[in-house]
Amino acid sequence: MKTLRLIIYLALFQLATNGSAQFLSRLHAVKTDALYTTYAAPLVRSHYKTDQGYQFQWTDDESGVEFISRDGPNMGIAIKCDNRLIFKLQELFAEPVVTTSYSDLVKYFYYPVKDLRVEVFFTAYSSETAILQCRFVNESHFPVSFTALPYLYFPSADSALTIEHQAISDGYTFQLQKKRDGWMVEHNIPLVEKLSGTICSSLQFDSVCTFQLHNKPGQKEAKTDPLGMLKQSITGQKRNTAFFNGIAGLRTFRLQPGESTSFRIITGKPASSGEDLMTLDLEKLVNADEQAYAKIPKLTFTDQDKEMLYWSAFSLMRQCMMPPEGECRHNYYIFSREPRWGWGYGGQVFHESLVMLAYVYMDPQGAMNSQRVFMDRQKPDGYINYRTGPYLNEIIETNGRPTSSAPWFNYTNFEIYKITGNRQFLKDAYTSGKMFYQYYVANRDSNNNGLCEWGAHAELESVRDARVAVWDQVGWAANFEGPDVNSMLVMEARSLAQMANQLGLDTESKRWQEDAFHRSALINKILWDPQTGFYYNVNKKDQSFTYSKTNDLKIKEIIGFLPLWAGVPDSMMAKSLVITLLDTTEFWRPYGVPSLTAASDYYCPIGYWNGPVWVQWEYLLYRGLLENGYKTEADQLASRVMDNMIYHLKKDHVFWEFYSADDRQAGWNKTYIWAGIAARFLLDAR
Repeated sequence: MKTLRLIIYLALFQLATNGSAQFLSRLHAVKTDALYTTYAAPLVRSHYKTDQGYQFQWTDDESGVEFISRDGPNMGIAIKCDNRLIFKLQELFAEPVVTTSYSDLVKYFYYPVKDLRVEVFFTAYSSETAILQCRFVNESHFPVSFTALPYLYFPSADSALTIEHQAISDGYTFQLQKKRDGWMVEHNIPLVEKLSGTICSSLQFDSVCTFQLHNKPGQKEAKTDPLGMLKQSITGQKRNTAFFNGIAGLRTFRLQPGESTSFRIITGKPASSGEDLMTLDLEKLVNADEQAYAKIPKLTFTDQDKEMLYWSAFSLMRQCMMPPEGECRHNYYIFSREPRWGWGYGGQVFHESLVMLAYVYMDPQGAMNSQRVFMDRQKPDGYINYRTGPYLNEIIETNGRPTSSAPWFNYTNFEIYKITGNRQFLKDAYTSGKMFYQYYVANRDSNNNGLCEWGAHAELESVRDARVAVWDQVGWAANFEGPDVNSMLVMEARSLAQMANQLGLDTESKRWQEDAFHRSALINKILWDPQTGFYYNVNKKDQSFTYSKTNDLKIKEIIGFLPLWAGVPDSMMAKSLVITLLDTTEFWRPYGVPSLTAASDYYCPIGYWNGPVWVQWEYLLYRGLLENGYKTEADQLASRVMDNMIYHLKKDHVFWEFYSADDRQAGWNKTYIWAGIAARFLLDAR
């Protein structure tokens, strides 16, 4: 009996240690579950210049169940059975159920007709290669015949595709041109625009069709030809697309009761390792993901939606991480891999790096390495440029001064250290961090009064780079000393003090504490308005709330709450801030705290910085509430923010750049890395 118990224990231990009990490996998720379903290559097989990601489209009744990207390719499989082409979601007998989902792969099953089960394993195997494996099972008591039509097409008018039939024996080669967008061209981002690859199958098709479709009125395809039916179906769902082209194969099967068959489609380049992807055991990819996710704390949830959000947030963050390349000696991140767009594909910025406060739980070394990317580019005078990527050092010189980024550098570094405990990182971060702090305060205090203003391209440096009430209605950001930049600098000094204390540098720690205390006193003296109980920008020339018109700087924006996060206000000031925060006519909105008071005529809940909810700023307010003793309010804030995020994960299965504070809307860009910080709400609530 003891031997049997030992065997069972060892088996359970092995299951736990190899990750097979992981939440994302044992899903039963339907289209209304809060699951993130965009996929890109894992870190070890990602390449910046040729990267291609995919979004799983499985919620639109009028569209095919397929893997799509903004610029293509799109790929999927249609089924013809009983003279019906089954392609769109609404045509399926039973809709997809996702059973496994990580940042680079998904497994799901569905039934195009009763008793014909289709099991799909899709992986963005590398930046250049995707694998789609389909298994068909006849679960009925009778033979079933059907035709499978896997397809690949490019929906973008900017993509030019040429198919060469005779190139290879088991498939076809294609030459593809993908244009860079204007931002990429302007910044000389060296993406490969002319690509070549293959589409191969593990089975020989009965026939193959390549097509170029111009959606001409009245264009018809043969109703009895499966390939013609597929082209017609794709054309029907893409009426707004002027041009697209692609390739489709056809294979007919007849399965006896209980019999199954499978085949695999590979598009892109062969594996650089020489590995045969046609025979690759795909379960090894699942095992690799289970190991990559193994460090994530396994929380206990009573709410399945929040559990989905939690694990999905880590998939988003993991997906945006890229391996060392170009000038990056360490791993780094981009904002989004699918869709891939210029502004989101340049490289790292301090305010996006706040997401490392969550990612560090999954990949401690990766979070530290991402911060080292900034350290590696730092100039001898301490300056760190605005955006840093493998092929970008974005400085944005304005009025003879280089633009930096909002000073969240030391804060992020110390938060990472508190979780990793890595002493070498602490030493390196402290050396770099104090240089950056000294540079910043020396170059952003033009009147030497102890308070700083945004400099160079001030609006970009401030993070709030469009539709900011003060910038738009009063004046340029560099004209004001504000509670945002100065609260950040208070927290930078506090973080340096804690880092120095950990390193045994007591004298330096005391100096940083004094810096934080002195700046806090100035914020409370100059930026606080006792009449309204709020912090505002002031005119840097005379430290008044007036710039062009009397009190025109008394505009309540989210930045007025940042001192709460930085530990600046006394208890009475903090109470006044919380009263304003909880006012439902101003900031306490259904889905979070907007970036501008809802009482303003300039307020727009789905604008940009004049109303929407920005998740990473919500997290800072959450921390501020917690650390000032307002736990109930902090928990309510987190729930409101996550509620809208969960809604959109259920609706479209993506994370968004920002969310509406008032209704079920989100914008502008999707699969945005900094939304991943939502995981910290749940981690901090443990």
